[in-house]
Amino acid sequence: MMRGPGPGRRGAPMPPMSMKGQWTLLTRVMKLVMKHYAVQFVVVLACIFAATQCMLQTSVFTEELFNIYIPGIKAQTLTFNDLGMRLLKLAAVLLIGVVCNYVQQRIMLVITQGTMLRVRTDLFTHMQSLPIKYFDTHAHGDIMSIYTNDVDTMRMLIGQSFIQVFNSLITIISTFYLMVTMSWQLTILSIVLIGLTMIISGKLIGLSGKHFTAQQQNLGKLNGYVEEMMSGQKVVKVFCHEEKALEQFKQLNESLRASAHEANRWANTMGPINNNLGHIAYVICAMAGAAIAIGSAEPLTVLGTLIAFLQLNQRFSQPITQVAQQMNSIVMAMAGARRVFALLDAEPEKDEGYVELVNAKYLPNGELAESEHRTGIWAWKHPHKADGTVTYRKVEGGVTFDDVDFGYTDEKQVLHNISMYAMPGQKIAFVGGTGAGKTTITNLINRFYDIQDGKIRYDDININKIRKADLRKSLGMVLQDTHLFTGTVLDNIRYGKLDATDEECIAAAKLANADSFIRKLPDGYNTMLTGDGSNLSQGQRQLLAIARAAVADPPCLILDEATSSIDTRTETLVQRGMDALMKGRTTFVIAHRLSTVKNSDCIMVLEQGRIIERGTHDQLIEQQGKYYQLYTGNAIQQA
Repeated sequence: MMRGPGPGRRGAPMPPMSMKGQWTLLTRVMKLVMKHYAVQFVVVLACIFAATQCMLQTSVFTEELFNIYIPGIKAQTLTFNDLGMRLLKLAAVLLIGVVCNYVQQRIMLVITQGTMLRVRTDLFTHMQSLPIKYFDTHAHGDIMSIYTNDVDTMRMLIGQSFIQVFNSLITIISTFYLMVTMSWQLTILSIVLIGLTMIISGKLIGLSGKHFTAQQQNLGKLNGYVEEMMSGQKVVKVFCHEEKALEQFKQLNESLRASAHEANRWANTMGPINNNLGHIAYVICAMAGAAIAIGSAEPLTVLGTLIAFLQLNQRFSQPITQVAQQMNSIVMAMAGARRVFALLDAEPEKDEGYVELVNAKYLPNGELAESEHRTGIWAWKHPHKADGTVTYRKVEGGVTFDDVDFGYTDEKQVLHNISMYAMPGQKIAFVGGTGAGKTTITNLINRFYDIQDGKIRYDDININKIRKADLRKSLGMVLQDTHLFTGTVLDNIRYGKLDATDEECIAAAKLANADSFIRKLPDGYNTMLTGDGSNLSQGQRQLLAIARAAVADPPCLILDEATSSIDTRTETLVQRGMDALMKGRTTFVIAHRLSTVKNSDCIMVLEQGRIIERGTHDQLIEQQGKYYQLYTGNAIQQA
């Protein structure tokens, strides 16, 4: 299939994201969580709040210890039993905090993994709706990186960063309230010092953010390149391209290292700076508090409050430092989430068709009607919006191109004024040099791409009016690039018709002359195929693809170099099965081996996107034009 130009097979770089865009992205991530786990998330927040309040009781106890219990025991107004009861109450409160933390972590595990499950499902579901053009302009490894690396960064964002931020916010608010009740003067001093810390952290976050975005993109590019090299390893070795491949890999790897280095350089600077600023703030508050205590009439009481306040000061600055450190993970996760949502937001394949393909049967009065069961008769179900009636038309397989122009991009036109017709049951062959537009024509019949001008009709119905799924269901395809799925041989044949019985699959294999080699496999039809059928020869894989098309029993067939990987002897056997399969069906054949198209009803010769010759084999040989040159040249090579 021709690759359409676009932003590049490895994708175009994403522009920097504004603060508004980042906030929108965060909100969207939260909506994903709240959509299915709103109640559980509220419980988590309640547990965080309860655990935070329990932990803060240690500072309250510290103040009571110095201000109440120690003076009380000295004055004998309180006893050690009173202190022991207070310690037991504190232990019970702290135990409640531990339980709340445990419950919060267990629920967040369910929320995080459940959300990731839905994200991956949504990604895969949406990916199935994307047009072929999307996969032609995005590296497959880069798309795979979204499912793995980028989704994993979202998992860390939801499961760790969000919770840490919420925990820190609740801690800051609760601690701030207690600090104000103890000393409003020291509280103001703490806010000023912490404000300085936040300003510096904000600057560092801005510097690291763009590099984290670049890091995720470079990671996707690297994965895409590795995937390409793995799938093309034989070509790399045949052409001794190892050193060049390694050089390109090193360039991509260096880009990833550089962006990761810059991102983490600024991110890792944030921790030490914030910690040191926190220590400085602690010392300044201690000095100011000591001065207040010395000038107080009751220094011991003030001293207890000061000790408790300094504990709270650490608790107040620590979550701010933690939030600043979590911002690195959040920025990286935002870069991953942005790529995830970019895939989810990719425009799906549009389908405005309303004509359906249905199984049909003839009523006693000779009229065609829809059937619930497969009858071997296909019909187009055409609803009429004007009067609400429905008409049925038998699928004959006639295809017409009327002055069709097409280009994968507006800048470069591939097909020019293509006009042709295929009568029901005819075998139409396309021949021509590489890049002449043969495969492009079959892509247009399937509506993998939409034409710029002209019309394509199927049984005199504009294919734009036919639902894409039904249109493609009516067209059996055997591609030049055979793809087999992990599963048994029987499963791979049944892929053409999911409800096919074992007997139907075996009959299709016999039709394609694949039965003999299948029965020689270790487990016959139950032999497992893995790695795109790597345990089979290319010819055997091609035969399975032909059998897969045969079991679908479609009204029309498209054979794109279907016998290109089969030797001459096997081709003779397969051709008999192919002739039986094509009987009564409109068939479009693309072939470089001209011996396979000699018996076609019409041969179209394409050159640079135009049909320059058409006719039967004998007619074209008699004209001694382009086809004659191709055929005789082919014959000389074979000789």
